[in-house]
Amino acid sequence: MTLAYEEAIGSLHTLDPAWPRPAVLDVLEAPENRHLLDFVQEDPFGAHVFPGNVPGSPADFLRDLDAQLASSGPIHLWSYIPTCAYRCRFCQYPVVLVKGKPEVQYEKARHWVDLNIAEARLWLDAVPNLRGAEVGEFNVFGGTPSLLPEPEIRRLLEFYRAEFGFTAGTTIRFEGDPSTFTPAKLSLLRELGCTKLSSGVQSFDDHVLELCGREHSAQMCVDFVRNAASLDFEWVSIDLMYGLLDQTLDSVRRDLDVVLENEVTAVVCTKLHLASYSDTRTGVTGEKPAAWQLPAYRDKLVRDGHRWPTLGEQYQMRELLTGGLRAAGYTEHPTMYFARAGLGPEKWKAIMVDQDKQEPEVAIGLGGSSSCRASEAITDVNSRRYIETVSAGRIPLGSATRFTPEAQEARAVKMALTTLQPLRDSLHAARFPARSLFAEPWLGKFTSLAERGLVELRPHDGVVELTPVGEVLVEAIITTEL
Repeated sequence: MTLAYEEAIGSLHTLDPAWPRPAVLDVLEAPENRHLLDFVQEDPFGAHVFPGNVPGSPADFLRDLDAQLASSGPIHLWSYIPTCAYRCRFCQYPVVLVKGKPEVQYEKARHWVDLNIAEARLWLDAVPNLRGAEVGEFNVFGGTPSLLPEPEIRRLLEFYRAEFGFTAGTTIRFEGDPSTFTPAKLSLLRELGCTKLSSGVQSFDDHVLELCGREHSAQMCVDFVRNAASLDFEWVSIDLMYGLLDQTLDSVRRDLDVVLENEVTAVVCTKLHLASYSDTRTGVTGEKPAAWQLPAYRDKLVRDGHRWPTLGEQYQMRELLTGGLRAAGYTEHPTMYFARAGLGPEKWKAIMVDQDKQEPEVAIGLGGSSSCRASEAITDVNSRRYIETVSAGRIPLGSATRFTPEAQEARAVKMALTTLQPLRDSLHAARFPARSLFAEPWLGKFTSLAERGLVELRPHDGVVELTPVGEVLVEAIITTEL
């Protein structure tokens, strides 16, 4: 065994003795699954962007997108507002810091709304079918878009509602920091038709939050959830992270207790990711690494008396969260997205990845990711270049790749697996005539996974389904094996 592999096995087997041994350890410690262990040891985010396999151009992507929009179902449209008041120590997304006197902050916020609207107009001009495409869900993501002052939030939402294909069935979601979701801002969003909220709570442990560089408290997180509920938002989603510095199983258990006590609508459980998304291009990273991505800084934190949870403890945390949420009636669809019974799946994710949908997503703003069945593209993450490109009247796509027919099929299978729903051969054959999940190239891959206890094959029912351990490792499976 190499030293790195020995270290990974040792980290996997170092557990909190007060909590159960995770079932996934039996699979990860098996020699035939070493590649899965190598993946999860770094664990880059693996189910966000599905990169193409052949070079493409922005023009190719826009043509492919327009072709699919001519006959697609409802799409996912999102606006990326990169403004943040500060940078978290784990964040590697492209952000623009908005600091200074109130008038300076206002001007910066207004500038980024101007840019977003200008870019959106370029998309509408370049993709004729986009204007008429029905929007299933519109999300304002970030960054911290809730930093925007009231007039700019109003201007942004009114623009998108007027210019894109919003219908009575379109849902609108807004993302923000708990400290910026004031009662006044929540009332404004409700007035403007937002029915969904997302917030990066990350933890309800003040010590853990402080080490992350977060500037909100656990009580602010609870207040946000309760204030949103009092205003009848139909969907209040929070992000919880595990694997954070100094985080313990007991701390994660308290996080779960707060979620259940406050009947939070939806919870996204995310492992701390320290590998760069740019290494696999499975996520969108900015130009500056997160502080915690720097090995010297991580080592210094340990020398200062802090502790990173082991890989084994991280899986204990994951099992604690997933088991507790499921026991309380939450359903997981897609992977690590939990919604209260009867409310799932996440609409915007289902639009993109469900086997019977897989419709386009269009992202407008610095560092957004857009896709259709034939190709995908990522918006420029360099703020100066982004501004210059939009000002010059061009859509600021920084990269684009296409999918060969074989890669389109593989992408469809991988996305469907991330939903944790059974793959149905009938749906696959309808999308890819004369192809079957029970014929090559899929049969050999799925047979190997079945022999290792990761999927179950039911050819008589025409179904391929992940096992419970396969669900835990789905990101590793689709990235390393499919």
